[in-house]
Amino acid sequence: MKPEAQLRERSNNRCELCQAEDNLKVYEVSPIAANSKDNEVLICLKCIAQIDKKEELDRTHWACLTTSMWSEIPAIQIISWRMLNRLRNESWASEALDMMYLDEENLAWAKTSGDHENDGSVDLHKDCNGQMLQGGDTVVLIKSLDVKGSTLNAKLGTVVKNIRLVEDNTDQIEGRIEGQVIVILTKYVRKQAS
Repeated sequence: MKPEAQLRERSNNRCELCQAEDNLKVYEVSPIAANSKDNEVLICLKCIAQIDKKEELDRTHWACLTTSMWSEIPAIQIISWRMLNRLRNESWASEALDMMYLDEENLAWAKTSGDHENDGSVDLHKDCNGQMLQGGDTVVLIKSLDVKGSTLNAKLGTVVKNIRLVEDNTDQIEGRIEGQVIVILTKYVRKQAS
């Protein structure tokens, strides 16, 4: 059997965290050796997006952790511990953390991500109205902008199609205006309705 087949068998074709049956993917819990079923879990896309901080935490969704934290599989324990720490301001998550036990080796593995030091907030790319932006979206400039190092002036109302999110800065996106790729601050754009 291949690792994914083993994971599907182990999990009964369900998310190993929330028990969802749709949109399951193999997720590697870093930083243990690659391609090992010991550090891979089968989880749904919603869990992955929130673990990877690509969408806001849905606190009700994560109530599943009070069950998954008891798994005998270390990788599931690690993710459960990390997510419970992000949600530790919730009384149920704090109580679950108090009950949860990880041996020294697994606790060290869990702490390598640094998640236990953060709160549950997620930084996402948002437009001037607080709408979440995603790669490929179309936006409209709400202010005329002078482009540094260029004679280009991006006018108010300019439509910028197929934007790209700047990975390490949620205040910036990239877009093409008059054939030139420029960095645009998210506070100067409005997401265009689809």
